[in-house]
Amino acid sequence: MLPREVLRQVRRLQLRARRVVEGLFGGAYHSAFKGAGLAFDEVREYQPGDDVRAIDWNVTARTGHPFVKRYIEERELTVVLAVDVSDSQGFSTRWQSKRQVTAELAAVLAFSALANNDRAALLQFSDRVEHYLPPRKGTRHVLRLIRDAFLCRPRGRGTSLRGGLDFLARVLHRRAVVFLFSDFLDRAYERQLRRTGRRHDLIAVRVSDPAEEELPDLGLLQWQDAESDVQGTLDTGSARVREAYRAAAAARREAVRRLTRQADADLIEASTAGGHLDALLRFFRLRERRFRRP
Repeated sequence: MLPREVLRQVRRLQLRARRVVEGLFGGAYHSAFKGAGLAFDEVREYQPGDDVRAIDWNVTARTGHPFVKRYIEERELTVVLAVDVSDSQGFSTRWQSKRQVTAELAAVLAFSALANNDRAALLQFSDRVEHYLPPRKGTRHVLRLIRDAFLCRPRGRGTSLRGGLDFLARVLHRRAVVFLFSDFLDRAYERQLRRTGRRHDLIAVRVSDPAEEELPDLGLLQWQDAESDVQGTLDTGSARVREAYRAAAAARREAVRRLTRQADADLIEASTAGGHLDALLRFFRLRERRFRRP
């Protein structure tokens, strides 16, 4: 039995995500992702402005009046939320941890998929595959997905993007929209990322905390790695140390950008400092503009 407070948090997350989708994201999500193709819908009489290439010459010959074929988009998509649940995701110097930011974004995407009659799936991985919820439709399925995203208690502590992406390669037999949530503090996953980008519509969501990008001046600071328990001391009072830290963070950030470009994937930058829902909405609108280009 789950504690009442945890259940209340899950319900608040579900309600907030549903309101966000209803208020902002439903139409933006629909426009950001193309369907699987076009399906024939009907033949109707030609109207001024119709594309002459759509004329159905057989029906036109039989009736003596021009008719055109009308097609509709085959909308159904499979949306996979691949979520890094390693111990580093619990880090935060703000009111939300990286894990909570990811859960909120995943909830918004799951409700967006529900509103558009798309199938949604959830993969949670650390240094192993922790949990996989296969793609399905329906409100009950989405509510379970959000609950699992929020309540995961991983067995592993480390991060293996390679392992998570290898698992997706085995279970996904058709093209899908894959959102990959992680801080990308990992190595040796480049080949798997490129393969996923070739086979699927891949969107990497890099979730970070401001303290991972720039150190405040706090004097001597003791630190401990969340995944390995390695400990050390850092002199944050030193301008040289702070600059080296900032440069290393910028190099990691640029490396992720370069890898996603090489994988033909999109990249969303999200932060525990807030604004992650705005970042997702900007991404949807950017994709919509991209598809509108001739």
